[in-house]
Amino acid sequence: MKKIILSLTLLLFTIAGFSQQFKPVKVDSLVTVSMPAVYKQTDTLGQHIYAGTGTFGYMTVIVAPNGKNNTPLKKEKDLNKVLKEYITHIQSQSSGGSVQNIRDTTVGTLKAKAFTLKSDDGAGGFQFINFTLIYTQDATYTFEYIYPSERQALMGDEYKAFISSIKLSHDLQRNDQYLVPDTGMSTITKLEIYGSAALVIAFVIVLLVRRKNNLVVG
Repeated sequence: MKKIILSLTLLLFTIAGFSQQFKPVKVDSLVTVSMPAVYKQTDTLGQHIYAGTGTFGYMTVIVAPNGKNNTPLKKEKDLNKVLKEYITHIQSQSSGGSVQNIRDTTVGTLKAKAFTLKSDDGAGGFQFINFTLIYTQDATYTFEYIYPSERQALMGDEYKAFISSIKLSHDLQRNDQYLVPDTGMSTITKLEIYGSAALVIAFVIVLLVRRKNNLVVG
């Protein structure tokens, strides 16, 4: 029992020590994220890469400028198509890797995609990479949290601290992703409106029929 308590105490001290080592890193003029105090920055082929090792996982942030002649996306469906292509490309770079739990999310006012890539770690086990993708007209931001399968039950708080620390400038708005806001109604809203309209029409028809019958009787 004492050994278990000692182990838990050491684990808590480790996590507490980690949280003290987080510090905000400005990856460009518009985006900030918290990284381990000791991190490495490299510039490769125009991309800015920030990487650091946490207690349970490895964090990477990639800022990839889009082409200067990049055509602005018009609608949300165009953004969804671009993000889908990014996910397909990432999966193709991992031999035998599988993409899991693809979902929409938001970071500030921007729409993002989150998903997990599961792949062979080369030692008979698995590793996971939790991705968050943010696309803007000027740059694409990729946030990665990499961890081995045996740490899956431990990495949750560290991962949340990393992802939830992403801060965007107020200069970044949804029109930096696509130009025309989606004003379309949801399926539920459409059903509610159409259903209400059908009831009104039916009620009017009943009134007209009753009125006509009353006139005939009179």
